Amino acid sequence: MTRSTHTIPLDQGTLDVAVDLHGQRGRPFLLLHGGGGPQTVAPFAGLLAEQRPARVFTPVHPGFDGTDRPDWLTDVTTLAQVYARLLDALDLRGVAVVGNSIGGWIAAELAALGSDRISGVILVNAVGIQAPGHPIADTFSLTPAELSRLSFHDPSKFRFDPSTLTEAQRTVMAANRATLQVYSGPNAMADPTLTDRLAKVAHPTLVAWGASDQVVDADYGRAYAQAIPDAEFRLLEGTGHMPQAETPEQLLPVLWDFADAHDTDRLQH
Repeated sequence: MTRSTHTIPLDQGTLDVAVDLHGQRGRPFLLLHGGGGPQTVAPFAGLLAEQRPARVFTPVHPGFDGTDRPDWLTDVTTLAQVYARLLDALDLRGVAVVGNSIGGWIAAELAALGSDRISGVILVNAVGIQAPGHPIADTFSLTPAELSRLSFHDPSKFRFDPSTLTEAQRTVMAANRATLQVYSGPNAMADPTLTDRLAKVAHPTLVAWGASDQVVDADYGRAYAQAIPDAEFRLLEGTGHMPQAETPEQLLPVLWDFADAHDTDRLQH
């Protein structure tokens, strides 16, 4: 893995975005992490680059893991604009955008922006829309053990003991949580205007969902797929809110096959 920092200009100002890269050749992926931070996708990024010809770019959302978040960056819509500019800065084309949880929300907003650098979008247990009758769990009110029970098909494999954390790790976790609360907005992980924007998405889209997710249930995922023209919905059995962490070997071929089928560069040649 290599880490680089890119200075991204927006109308509001510039900001530095840290980007980890796994793999040196092959299809480009933009992999967007959820509220648990970059470590929730880093092992999967490594696995994808190891098992397939892929270059996996995993940016750190500003404010996570000790990075700076400027005062004007307070919502997912603006963060999606940052990542559209990042694709420009990296000069990537035919990018498969993959996002989990709030990273999925960012990916959906990025799809709504309509960047011609994107070949397809894969939303993995994403948040961001409002689906009547299918509320998003209030994760901020839960203990780590409670959140684990909602997040995983088999929580016993992901036991978390806060007493093992160093002071530095506690500080980072607290900062990550505060940053997540800023991005989650006043409607608790959803934007009531997002569904209307998704109706205009032209990118091929796959909505992949861990069937055991109790943070956002499978019918919420189906509502997400219905909001996006021609989106596919794929239920993943035996896994929860973070399939890339719980069952990476199940998720990997699903997203690779979808990206391969919609590879704009390959289809044009």
